[in-house]
Amino acid sequence: MQNQPEFLAVSVNVDLPASALKAIVEHAKSLAGKDSQGRPLIDTAGAVGMMITKFLAEKDFETYVLDPGNYPRPETA
Repeated sequence: MQNQPEFLAVSVNVDLPASALKAIVEHAKSLAGKDSQGRPLIDTAGAVGMMITKFLAEKDFETYVLDPGNYPRPETA
C-alpha cells in the first residue's frame, strides 16, 4: 500500500482570467441540481477551489515547486 501525501487547505488569492471563473461557475451550476426555488445547489466558490486543486494535482504542482528555477528572482537595483 502506497503512502498518500498529506494535503492542507490553504486560503490564498489567485489571479485567473475572468473567463475561467465564469466557465467554472456556469458549468458547476449547470451540473448541480436546483432547490424548490430554482437556486443551484452548489457552492460556486468551493467549485473554484476544487478545480484549482484538481489542476494542480494533474499538472504535478509538487514537482514544479521543488525546482528552484521556477521561483521568481528578486529584482536587483
